[in-house]
Amino acid sequence: MNNVRNVVILGSGCSGHTAALYTARANLKPLVIEGHEPGGQLSMTTLVENFPGFPEGIQGPELVENMRKQAARFGAEYQVGHVTSADLSTRPFKVHISHHVVHARTLIIASGASARWLGLPSEQALIGHGVSSCATCDGFFFSGKEIVVVGGGDSAMEEAIFLTRFATKVTLIHRRDQFRASKIMLERAQRNDKIHFLTDTVVEEVNDVSKKEVTSLRVRNLKTGDVYDFPTSALFLGIGHNPNAKMFEGQLDTDSDGYLKTKDNVFTRVPGVFACGDVQDRRYRQAITAAGSGCMAALEVEKFLEEHE
Repeated sequence: MNNVRNVVILGSGCSGHTAALYTARANLKPLVIEGHEPGGQLSMTTLVENFPGFPEGIQGPELVENMRKQAARFGAEYQVGHVTSADLSTRPFKVHISHHVVHARTLIIASGASARWLGLPSEQALIGHGVSSCATCDGFFFSGKEIVVVGGGDSAMEEAIFLTRFATKVTLIHRRDQFRASKIMLERAQRNDKIHFLTDTVVEEVNDVSKKEVTSLRVRNLKTGDVYDFPTSALFLGIGHNPNAKMFEGQLDTDSDGYLKTKDNVFTRVPGVFACGDVQDRRYRQAITAAGSGCMAALEVEKFLEEHE
């Protein structure tokens, strides 16, 4: 079969671009499928200050575009499209991309995880301008401010606790008066004097799109029906992420939330199929850790092809 690729990389965030760079420099001529969110979550981020090598920071879209150019310079090929299904039971693997099939000797899954949003147009318009799904990434920008976290699980508690390092007050808004969070995480948040709870409440609007910054939230109390504006400088979503791995259900092992299970960071249970970045990392979810795991996956692909070809 003449059209078999040595390696196909699914996803074009930090992990995908790094895997592309390393496999391209190894002369493996990788094919990168950009996915439904080209650039990954960094493409929706403004200033990135915690990626090494940029003392003044760098815009998220610029960082991923630089990675893409670097990988392309060494021969990585990029293709627009997203994976609809894949057959990992045959070799070479069959990857269905939009309206055609690609055959691959090895596969690197770097399809990432998509943050869960409230689905409000005003929220989407202010992502990177006071609306964020990553406290570790953006908390520093709101030092000395009052901010809001939405959610009721462990993710929300972790975000709120972390944000107290910077904010003067963190209000955790939850639609119920009971929390899904584990007892230990809830108690830790409740003991923190900076964290306040606003229960039985939902966010209906994020103000102010016209000013390109968050000034307040339009909220509604589900028990009383009262609607009012709640002042805040930022809105952090703590309602989790959805790993982009549904196309591999039944073929690869996942945890209860759908994250791909890996051994030694990048190995899936199918030889020749590797996973890196946020699709398998529910713990760190940072650009630098995603890039590192992309490097690991690429090095393992090189080794696998040397041993099996």
